[in-house]
Amino acid sequence: MPHTPLAGTPSGSGPGLPIPRQRQAPQAGPRRGGQAGRSPRQDYVDAFEADADDDVFAPRTGVATHPSDPYGSVTTWTPESDADEPPADLDSAPGAAKGRKGRTYTGIAAAAVTTVLAVIVAGQVAKDGDGDGARSQAATDRARDARETASPQASPSSSPRLVTLTYAQKMAEKYPLSAKLKGPDKFDAVPGVDRAPGKGRKYTYRVDVEQGLGLDGTLFAQAVQKTLNDKRSWAHNGARTFERIYSGKPDFVITLASPGTTATWCAKSGLDTTEDNVSCDSAATERVMINAYRWAQGSSTYGDKMYAYRQMLINHEVGHRLGYGHVTCDKDGELAPVMQQQTKFLDHDGIHCLANPWPYPGS
Repeated sequence: MPHTPLAGTPSGSGPGLPIPRQRQAPQAGPRRGGQAGRSPRQDYVDAFEADADDDVFAPRTGVATHPSDPYGSVTTWTPESDADEPPADLDSAPGAAKGRKGRTYTGIAAAAVTTVLAVIVAGQVAKDGDGDGARSQAATDRARDARETASPQASPSSSPRLVTLTYAQKMAEKYPLSAKLKGPDKFDAVPGVDRAPGKGRKYTYRVDVEQGLGLDGTLFAQAVQKTLNDKRSWAHNGARTFERIYSGKPDFVITLASPGTTATWCAKSGLDTTEDNVSCDSAATERVMINAYRWAQGSSTYGDKMYAYRQMLINHEVGHRLGYGHVTCDKDGELAPVMQQQTKFLDHDGIHCLANPWPYPGS
């Protein structure tokens, strides 16, 4: 559909092109762009309007133009153009030149708006970034302060480590207990069952621990089971096997008791343990009595060899329950028999015996 030129439109402006508004040059004096309240967009427009007479897009002589190509004067240059020829007077330019100036103003305005938006966005990003940075720095400072003010006890590297002792380590330790302690003569059975590991004659037993001793009853029960069923002990060559029970009637009860309570129960069988603070098998009762003071502190004959001394205590007193009496070594330097009273002595009649916890030590 052909376009009809608007009234007053020069024929060279092309169909449908808008007529740019003619703006008057700004009055002489200070530029308004530096006044308060002026927008960046208006400053850009005013700046370019001041130089509007110098149209950088004005065509040179010889430029091919055609009414059907309104942009030809902008994009097409002829080889015959003389670089020394001055530009044509703007007042004599056809209507297309005025159209070009309108497009120039439109491009300037768009650039100004884009610039203003970029400035606003950049400012907002900078503001937000500063806020995030400040918050991040504040959080970092708080975390550093918390670490610096934390007590040494809160540091993982300075926290005390829980050390779990092995069975052998526990058996080698001495434990505090008075040689004059008299307990309440009340006992607690150690819970649990330890099955007999062998096929020989089976003996059942229960482990009782007097209340208030402060000793490890579980360790004591474990020591009894391990010691009695060792091949160097009374289970030698499969002759016997021992089983710990918790309920029912056992063959005997191995009892860990204070020195005072031990003396009471040993006296029931006519035995005096007070002179040397020793243990006994109270044969008239069901109890084999292990003196808790000796269990905790040992004897001078064994010194610091607590593991071996505790094995000797168990084997010696259970040996009495099995029917064995006291004996001694016969030659100097020999191992003391397990049924020798090794808590009291290792030397007798000029013979020096060596400490020994086992009935069959060579096995």
